[in-house]
Amino acid sequence: MIDHTGIGVANIARSAAFYDAALGAIDLRRVMQLPENDGADAVGYGLDYPVFWIDRFHPHSVKQHTAFVARSRTEADAFYTAALKAGGTDNGSPGLRYTSKGYPPGYYAAFVIDPDGNNMEAVFREG
Repeated sequence: MIDHTGIGVANIARSAAFYDAALGAIDLRRVMQLPENDGADAVGYGLDYPVFWIDRFHPHSVKQHTAFVARSRTEADAFYTAALKAGGTDNGSPGLRYTSKGYPPGYYAAFVIDPDGNNMEAVFREG
């Protein structure tokens, strides 16, 4: 099991605004910022501790994929809507994905491209 992960971003402020909105829709929030003042080099999102980081230390714009757990279809929908409003680009509107394409039954997901070209997903697994 993964404890935490993260991605490099080109602009911390721009990406933090995007992730504040998108991850806020699935109840993740900023729980840490390094350094702890206005000139952030890294921002961690989670509930009690960071599970997802954005930072300026790792390469950015390498088109990574990260899927976040949504607790319902409504939460996946909210992630998608918030991410688009915050500057994301549609990469697959919310809906059930089909087993003929390799997805398991009940796989409900939404996909958005973040400001650095990464594919971000919110998934709710039914059943």
